[in-house]
Amino acid sequence: MSQQGYVAAPPYSQSQPGIGGFGPPNSPIHYGHYGDPNSSYSAPQPGVSKSAVPFGSPAPVGPPPPGAQQFSQASFQNGSGTPGPQPHRFQGPSPPSNTGPSYRPYSHQSQAAFPNTAPASSTAQLADQLNSMQINSYGPGTAPSSGASPGHPVAFQGPRVLPSAQQQMGLPPAPQLPPPPANSVNGLCAQPALPPMARQGGIPGPVPPNPNLQHLPGQPPGPGYHPQQANYGPQMAASQLSYPGAFPGGPAQLSGPPQKKLDPDSIPSPIQVIENDKAARGGQIYATNTRGQVPPLVTTNCVIQDQGHASPRYIRCTTYCFPLTSDMAKQARIPLAAVIQPFAAVPPNETPLYLVNHGETGPVRCNRCKAYMCPFMQFIEGGRRYQCGFCNCINDVPPFFFQHLDHVGRRIDHYERPELSLGSYEYVATLDYCRDKKPPKPPAFIFMIDVSYRNIKSGLVKLICDELKILLDKLPREEQEESSAIRVGFVTYNKVLHFFNVKSSLAQPQMMVVTDVAEVFVPLLDGFLVDFEESRSVVTNLLDQIPELFADTNESETIFAPVIQAGMEALKVRTFLSVREVEYFVNVVSSALCLHGGSVDFNVEPAIGVEFNKRANVVSLEQAAECAGKLFIFHSSLPTAEAPGKLKNRDDKKLLNTDKEKVFSALSEEGTASYIAESVWLYDASVLTLFQPQGNYEALAKDCVTSGCCVNLFLFPNQYIDVASMGLVTMYTGGTLYKYNNFQLDTDSSQFLSDLRKDVQKKMGFDATMRVRTSTGFRATDFFGAMYMNNTTDVEMAAVDCDKAVTVEFKHDDKLNEDTGALIQCAVLYTSMGGQRRIRIHNIGLNCSSQLADVYRTCETDALINFFAKSAFKAVLNQPLKTVRDILMNQTAHMLACYKKNCASPAAVSQLILPDTMKVLPVYMNCLLKSCVLAGRPEIPTDERAFQRQLVMAMGVADTQLFFYPLLLPIHSLDLKSDAVPAAIRCSEERLSEGGAFLLANGLSMFLWLGASVSPELIQGLFNVPSFAHISTEATSLPDLDNPFSKKLKHILAQIQSQKPYTMKLMIVKQREQPEMLFRQFLVEDKNIYGGASYVDFLVCIHKEISQLLS
Repeated sequence: MSQQGYVAAPPYSQSQPGIGGFGPPNSPIHYGHYGDPNSSYSAPQPGVSKSAVPFGSPAPVGPPPPGAQQFSQASFQNGSGTPGPQPHRFQGPSPPSNTGPSYRPYSHQSQAAFPNTAPASSTAQLADQLNSMQINSYGPGTAPSSGASPGHPVAFQGPRVLPSAQQQMGLPPAPQLPPPPANSVNGLCAQPALPPMARQGGIPGPVPPNPNLQHLPGQPPGPGYHPQQANYGPQMAASQLSYPGAFPGGPAQLSGPPQKKLDPDSIPSPIQVIENDKAARGGQIYATNTRGQVPPLVTTNCVIQDQGHASPRYIRCTTYCFPLTSDMAKQARIPLAAVIQPFAAVPPNETPLYLVNHGETGPVRCNRCKAYMCPFMQFIEGGRRYQCGFCNCINDVPPFFFQHLDHVGRRIDHYERPELSLGSYEYVATLDYCRDKKPPKPPAFIFMIDVSYRNIKSGLVKLICDELKILLDKLPREEQEESSAIRVGFVTYNKVLHFFNVKSSLAQPQMMVVTDVAEVFVPLLDGFLVDFEESRSVVTNLLDQIPELFADTNESETIFAPVIQAGMEALKVRTFLSVREVEYFVNVVSSALCLHGGSVDFNVEPAIGVEFNKRANVVSLEQAAECAGKLFIFHSSLPTAEAPGKLKNRDDKKLLNTDKEKVFSALSEEGTASYIAESVWLYDASVLTLFQPQGNYEALAKDCVTSGCCVNLFLFPNQYIDVASMGLVTMYTGGTLYKYNNFQLDTDSSQFLSDLRKDVQKKMGFDATMRVRTSTGFRATDFFGAMYMNNTTDVEMAAVDCDKAVTVEFKHDDKLNEDTGALIQCAVLYTSMGGQRRIRIHNIGLNCSSQLADVYRTCETDALINFFAKSAFKAVLNQPLKTVRDILMNQTAHMLACYKKNCASPAAVSQLILPDTMKVLPVYMNCLLKSCVLAGRPEIPTDERAFQRQLVMAMGVADTQLFFYPLLLPIHSLDLKSDAVPAAIRCSEERLSEGGAFLLANGLSMFLWLGASVSPELIQGLFNVPSFAHISTEATSLPDLDNPFSKKLKHILAQIQSQKPYTMKLMIVKQREQPEMLFRQFLVEDKNIYGGASYVDFLVCIHKEISQLLS
């Protein structure tokens, strides 16, 4: 099959501003993202413009437009065409057997709530369009290379016609309302408010069937915000996609006689893909002994055996077969990337990494490219020399490393050395890998607590102190060590800083106050960082006294940047007086340093230190060895005190559509106004600036990375706090950001304490530098994650834990070799928790092919979405949201169009053909486009956008998979006689039943949704109350009950929580009650309240884009 690029119909063949890739609008276009001016798509012919076909209409049929070129040989003929034998239809998951017909389906009515003037045939046209869609692996007409058998074609058959008379759940029909006026925001229709619901006996009164929730004026709906009083309207008017080719509504918008309804089971199901992989590969041993093999999905539990390539727990790739040339890569537009999670947790039934120690000689490395010894090195000349697999350089084998070869040219100690037989292992680093060639000290944890008025009165400070007394006994340690080597220190702050001396020889802790926050210094020369075991009694006394010490405070203003600066200074190298002099100074100068006696202000009396330095007459300067560490900062408000890092509230929606906003108009590509309303674009531009940090936080973050100072931030805001600025230091340093909106001690403390315990006990590396090396022909070009880069090759992280992942994109710089493949080596230099300098190595080999079919066959959708999410979330710093969404749509359409043209059997243009490995890419991409970071609606709080953006940037593949497509379990179908968890169902309202109970989790939020007709036995078993009306939605956990159903569900909850880095707060949601608004946002296959398209609508939209590219 010819590999020549397909000819695109205008305007896609034109170079459009902002579509060439993420970056500044005028930046050069890169093939690795979204196109290339030299790509094989032809320029448009004069006079041909893009057809503005409404979404609901069928794909173009008939002869091609004038000037459009048709394909030769395996061409795609325009027109209806009659396909050959119908392939097997893709089957969606069957409903749980015990949901039964006795439960009324919780689904849409067949008639829309709003009348529409569209012709009655529109839905039929839409159905006909989907009728011709096809999902295909590799059709009969394609000869896949490498001897791989062709996949089984799977096609979209005609949609089943569902019964027009739907169950009404005993409720009156929806009132017929006049068409709502169009709203300029994102093409949505403004929805009329309905009267509040009547309540009878604690249960909502009659409401329209299947009500979609609406945004209330002045109320910010979204995750993490207190529920507001709401009115429940009928089904939402169909919203327009804010993507290219926006459409004026979906089938649910139409009125008139009963229409055909598209059957969701006829389109690809992520749940079915997951379940199929579990059935085929779950519970088995996956050996990494073959180059380029595709691993099980992240949702499949299996045992991984390292046999020469890194475990997929450490590295996952977007495709495991790279195209041979850059021209092929430009043609396919599939991003070539790897998601690297270097410290990923390993299950107990898998072997941990081996530690290799070559003594003072250090690791064996290539003389030219500096790659580390690995299974990709080829030994020659009887074992005296080896050829580097990355740069082909011939190196001498060091005498201590020499070993003879066997009859096949393999060293006889091959299986005795981890670096020769395994894909992942560690080296002990020599002093050459240490700062200033000095061995590092064990890291330190510094706990920094905001003791302003609100935190004291809410009980948060006491909660933190009480928990630390228990948690400090569980500091992480090396497996072979009996106790932790990590030292601890304590700081409190409001407008000033309070340092505490907790030296073991003291009877009471001592406090020193620094009021000059403009130039922060650490007043303690000894006794600040201590071993907890040695200073246990003093530390415990301090944690007991902190809440009492600040109990009467009235200070509400806080600082923030000086807090980080102080923690960083405490970890730096510094010159100070001897311990004898410090003890003399503390004991003789002022007994007022005792907590009960007051404090000494070193800024008010700076001469005290000088005076007693002279009197001591024992001045002896020493060097304190530098150590890396982590700051745990507990903060609750916008830092408004006069100090470096002071922030102002810039979350002002009054700026929308003002002259202040219009300064960003130069960022828009030409023609933006033709796509969306000006107000939405202006909001997109304002969001662009709100993602940028204020003040000097970027410089502070860089200093922290240089010092090996990681910042973990626990935020407790009740209003805007500027996460984009305050969280930047956390993101650059490899730390973790936690946010608890409107924190309440009784409802939120368990979630916060669980997060704190997980974080403190995490095993991690400090002061880390990562470098990715590749074999000849391609190289790493872009990096995405919670890290900082001072140059183009080294990824610097003050700390890296088991949950952090860095996504790396690769591009060709030469032709690859099918025989040697594409080799990748990731090396992470870090300091262990015991203070040992180590190098962690991960190696993986990928195949290369001259056939695009091989590239598509080995793609991994979960890794692709991880890459697209991170690249898009990075792009929002420089481009309006609209432009970013357009790029994602364009990229998706081009990938699928290239597959249809080059890899699939000849088919009509009206058929949608998806590669088997990408058949759920559209649903995941739609979930990404609907995420709150990319949604172009001003109702979404800026802090929530920034928070979720930062979280996703650090996520691995498993976390992004769950985040964008949540897990939805039918709890009412639990099998109490089995340990099995009920099979997940698709995230759609149609899958809910009024008599069921469903658990939803996405890694950040967790909901237990209860249908209005759920059985009394289930209610009694879970909540120990007699009826649905008695269930309290204020609870954030299930009661401990001694019955099998309760125990089984709590076990499932604990199992889900244990696999994710963040503790998910459980929210009880009752059908047709107000909190259901939050729950619905996670039913990602449906339209959402922010205007995102349903899965079906998005699939049709993608189909139209592909058809226009191939027309």
